[in-house]
Amino acid sequence: MPASERLPAPGVTATGDLEELLAKGELTVVGRIREASNAVLLCTVTYQGVSADCVYKPVKGERPLWDFPDGNLAQREVAAYLVSEATGWGLVPTTVLRDGPYGEGMVQRWIETPEGETPGAAMLALVEGEEAGEGWKPVAFAEVGEGRTALLVHADDPRLRRLSVLDAVINNGDRKGGHLLPAPDGRLYGIDHGVSFHAEDKLRTLLWGWAGEPLTDEARRVLASLAAGLAEGAPLATRLAELITEVELAAVRDRVAHLLRTGTHPQPSGQWPSIPWPPV
Repeated sequence: MPASERLPAPGVTATGDLEELLAKGELTVVGRIREASNAVLLCTVTYQGVSADCVYKPVKGERPLWDFPDGNLAQREVAAYLVSEATGWGLVPTTVLRDGPYGEGMVQRWIETPEGETPGAAMLALVEGEEAGEGWKPVAFAEVGEGRTALLVHADDPRLRRLSVLDAVINNGDRKGGHLLPAPDGRLYGIDHGVSFHAEDKLRTLLWGWAGEPLTDEARRVLASLAAGLAEGAPLATRLAELITEVELAAVRDRVAHLLRTGTHPQPSGQWPSIPWPPV
């Protein structure tokens, strides 16, 4: 299809148009992303003369997880997108739940990262010494071989800070460096939210740099609005109730209320590994 007929870069086309394209378009599988632990298929989707690249994760391709016995990972991916949209931050690529060549699954807009740039690479680093340095936030010390350690740091970036708040709300159990996608237009996206929304504390992330620090005024305003959207009978709450359990939805409300009450970024609980492995 000519480039002039393909979908513009992220942020140019209205979200509703993207959702309609992904939900109603014809899916054509063009390859498989083999690095993924579950089946992840790269596809093109075409609808009314408009085409875009996307990722299709069929439910049939999910590996069962002992601690996520309810529903499926695809539904949780869509739920994460809905919460992201409700914040107004647009941190998760447009995502829908639909039927596809291999049955029901999650379909998500493919984010093309700048050429030659590895996802997350510009936002994470290992540094010598015990100081993160200007523009960076410390996370933890890591073994780098031969008995040596280095300090793992992430960028002190407002986009990452917003993402850390979203992860706290959805209880993301797997925020790795490779899940951070910078787009050519300067936006940052987070992907792979299948192990989110557990009712118990499962937060595992590389974005602990703000742990215990006060939330920004912006974050507090967003959380207050989100709390209203999660009220029983509100549109967001109604849609989430179709994707996660009643207990999990109640836990989302509790996490938002806790963040508003404390006014600070969460800290590792000590009851669950706080950093995903492998971290990339």
